[in-house]
Amino acid sequence: MKERGIRKRQVWWQQALMICLVLTMGISTSSCAGFLGVGGHSWQEEVLLHDGRKMVITRSQTYGGRHEIGQPAPIKEHTVTFTLPNTDKAIRWTSDYGEDLGRTNFHLLAVHVLNGTPYLVTEPNLCLSYNKWGRPNPPYVFFTYDGTTWQRIPLEAFPHEFTTINVALSTIGRKGADLVRQGVVSSEKIKEVNRQTVNPDHKTILREPVKEERCPQYSSGPKAPTPIYPSTPPK
Repeated sequence: MKERGIRKRQVWWQQALMICLVLTMGISTSSCAGFLGVGGHSWQEEVLLHDGRKMVITRSQTYGGRHEIGQPAPIKEHTVTFTLPNTDKAIRWTSDYGEDLGRTNFHLLAVHVLNGTPYLVTEPNLCLSYNKWGRPNPPYVFFTYDGTTWQRIPLEAFPHEFTTINVALSTIGRKGADLVRQGVVSSEKIKEVNRQTVNPDHKTILREPVKEERCPQYSSGPKAPTPIYPSTPPK
């Protein structure tokens, strides 16, 4: 079984390298590195805001952290930068690497702006992050920029005008390489690729808790088994 697993990983890497040989004919080698889960890459997206305006954001991510041998590294850090509409004010937000997670803390889901104030919708990156950030339900972590720093806000403080998931959800592997190749990904293309998602909380920004419990509470582990004592030998 162990040899079979090693063989499968070798085959995966051989296939990935072959794909990269093809990809490098049309895109940069940094994109190929991103496909393999090393280095990093960046691209731009046109996000559709709630009022119909469009804003171009730049997204970049690096790779690293804990992962199995033979598997690509996860996203280590993810950064988004943009200039607020009708201003020259550049804004930057980074989902940092979590030492306790072995990967970045969040996945970006949406970027919105209301009255000159930017807001972000993110989700915790897998179960360790979900527990770390308080098991939010609906499963989002919201941020707003106060002019100096990003602050986490509760769902109640997140404007009701915002309902859409407006950034590309799949940003690694072949889909990530495709984003890089497009240069600026249009809002129409983002809507098209996101249509494949099956998660309700990825189709629209939910306001009500979801019923499905996705992650176990690791702090409350399984109950210890009842001890079995050896029978007393007859005298």
